[in-house]
This record gives sequence, structure tokens and C-alpha cells, in this order.
Amino acid sequence: MDEIVTQALAKWPNVPHCFGWLALDRRGIWRMRDEAAQRAGSLGEPIRHAALNGFINRNYGCDDSGQWYFQNGPQRVYVELAYTPFVLRLDWRDKAPALTDQTDSPFEPVACLLDDEGNVLFESAATAGAPARIGVLHDHDLGLLSEHDALPDELPEPPHEARLHWGTGRMLPLRTITRASMPARYGYEPHPAAKPRKDTDTTR
Repeated sequence: MDEIVTQALAKWPNVPHCFGWLALDRRGIWRMRDEAAQRAGSLGEPIRHAALNGFINRNYGCDDSGQWYFQNGPQRVYVELAYTPFVLRLDWRDKAPALTDQTDSPFEPVACLLDDEGNVLFESAATAGAPARIGVLHDHDLGLLSEHDALPDELPEPPHEARLHWGTGRMLPLRTITRASMPARYGYEPHPAAKPRKDTDTTR
């Protein structure tokens, strides 16, 4: 988190959260959603300002209920997710594949998943105090997996696992999953919403 954001939070700790105005699309592009986009249920216009994209990337986080947000100074701007909280790009050089998420951070996979809509996803390892993360592979990079013969020709029926070839001498577990089950399994909320305020009036 940027130091200027930390300072703003300390100075104005109770700024109301913002919902509905920012989205992450299927290709990892941040989108601004004005009132017309919200009414139409669309993802809104791509944010093309490099400095603003960098600011969002550095201050992207998740609350305790699995809702992802951009900390814009003292205000949390919650993010509508087109699919997963992370969208991954694949770079495959000299038999050493590497994944990077939309914030330009490395993403180290421990497993690969195929959903019922043909999307390829990768799961990271859980760490102390942080659950496993999940990211969907950018559709433009699907061809790289075929180009390097990473995917098996056939998938076994559950509960059996296949294996994904991941660089020299390394294999990742390869499982099938339904897209609808992803948020509950990985603990994220695609459509954040303000929580109802608790009634603290005990006189009635």
C-alpha cells in the first residue's frame, strides 16, 4: 500500500466505502463504471491512464469477507469481478513458464483447473495468514499451453487428476471445476455490496 494512502487512512478513518464504480474484466483491465454503465449492468469504460492503473495495482486488497477493493486514499472502492480476483498472463521462455497477474506481480502456481466453460485457471499456495489465491488465464495465452504440449489430450473423470506439464521436470495437478462453484471454493465475492447496518437502538 502506498504511504500516501496509509497517511490518508490515519487522517480520515471513517470515509464511507464506494460500491459499483470499479470493475476488473475477464482480461485483467480495470474499468470505470459510471451511472449509465451501472444501470445497464455493463463493465464500463477501460481505464487507460498508466499512472492511475499503477495506483490501483499497488493498492488492491481484500477484506475479511472476500470482497476485493482498491484503497483510494481514505476510501475503499470495491471491485466488480468479471470472474476471479486475478487475471494471469503466461510467459513461456526456454522451457521455464512464468505467470504474472494484472498488478504485475508474480503468481506462483501449485495447481491448474479447467472450468466447464473452457477457461484455464491457476491456484497459488496458501501462506500463513493468507488463503490460496485463484486467477484465470488471459484467453490470448491459451494457445501457449497447446504450443508447448502442456495440456493432456484427455482428462480423466473426477475424482482422478490429470497433470499439466509445467516447465522442465515439473508437473501441476490438473482438476476440473464448475465456474459457479469458484467464489465459494476460493472465498471471494464477485459482486461486492454494502453490509446492512446493525440496529444499535436497544430502547425498542
